[in-house]
Amino acid sequence: MASSLMKTLIRSSKLALGTRNLSLVPNQVGNHTAKWMQDTSMKSPMELINEVPPIKVEGRIVACEGDNDPALGHPIEFICLDLKEPAVCKYCGLRYVQDHHH
Repeated sequence: MASSLMKTLIRSSKLALGTRNLSLVPNQVGNHTAKWMQDTSMKSPMELINEVPPIKVEGRIVACEGDNDPALGHPIEFICLDLKEPAVCKYCGLRYVQDHHH
């Protein structure tokens, strides 16, 4: 009895894995994006993050965590500031520039 139940469970789990319909994922992403684009009175998340001025840093490398509270941030990202244009964090989009005191 238990072995036939186990075989049935294994067979049904294999069928479920093999028959996933991933074609719905692009539609779900498109619908989510469309919701953001419908209300033109609200700014998109990228527009909001671009309003934050670049953060000036004295050193050559900055460690970005996204927020002072680790529960609200992202994995630590070390960013090199050797270029003249602001360096952008790949997780949160914050921009950093090296503050030259010369």
